[in-house]
Amino acid sequence: MIRGFFITIATWFAMIAVASGADRAGLVAPGAKVTKLADGFAFTEGPASDADGNVFFTDQPNDRILRWSTDGKRSTFMEPCGRSNGLCFDRQGNLWACADARNELWRIDPKGKVTVVVKGYRGRLLNGPNDLWIAPDGGIYFTDPFYKRSYWNRGPSEQDCQAVYYLAPDQKTLIRVAEDLKQPNGIIGTPDGKTLYVADLGDRKTYVYRVASDGKLADKRLFCSMGSDGMTIDRQGNVYLTGKGVAVFDASGKAVAQIDVPERWTANVCFGGKDKKTLFITASQGLYSLRMAVEGAGSQ
Repeated sequence: MIRGFFITIATWFAMIAVASGADRAGLVAPGAKVTKLADGFAFTEGPASDADGNVFFTDQPNDRILRWSTDGKRSTFMEPCGRSNGLCFDRQGNLWACADARNELWRIDPKGKVTVVVKGYRGRLLNGPNDLWIAPDGGIYFTDPFYKRSYWNRGPSEQDCQAVYYLAPDQKTLIRVAEDLKQPNGIIGTPDGKTLYVADLGDRKTYVYRVASDGKLADKRLFCSMGSDGMTIDRQGNVYLTGKGVAVFDASGKAVAQIDVPERWTANVCFGGKDKKTLFITASQGLYSLRMAVEGAGSQ
């Protein structure tokens, strides 16, 4: 009874936080509240919306990718799934996955056929691809922090840093584009492909870069003094960071809203639904949603 009471109180505070922050910023639909869609997972991660608005996410410790359809039904898309973490759809409808089991980057077609696209860098294992973003031209940026896993059959890190990588649209050319971060994690870009945000979770900071014509990053500057596990962006240019709930920053890096979630940790976020105006939140053991007044800006 006591435990249930505190959960109720936590949920109430979450709703109040939404009303006092994101509502005032004009981000949340009138009267909308954070809603739990499903629970009982080990740790949810990597939400990504397909072109129709269905949301795919991972239950990473249980090695499965799940699908939440636009009509509110849950199903299993792939199990096992290479211990996938971050996910992102390309414009051809393929689901890209940071497959953590063997430190690879996968392309999964709509029927579930897997192609291992990246197996390592310069002949050495990657640390463990974590999160990714696909640019409008098909180039892919992904973060590669080192979080040692109990299920790995490998030694220490084979890379000399925890970096951000760029896979060119030919899906063959792989280069490092940032190697001065402590522990890069969340990553998202703008719809025009000209700006990239990278969260350095280990240093509790998020940086913004200009994307050059060759895919390399330039003009690094501090965006905000907060790291993030996962990230998304809306059509107004607001950036959504995760950790303790969801913190929203405008394009200048000013904090404009806080969306509390009644879970210990919020891992990731994406916009989905038929009109891309629902914020989906993966938080520890649950999947949550919040109806928004703004539309998401993803790869689709």
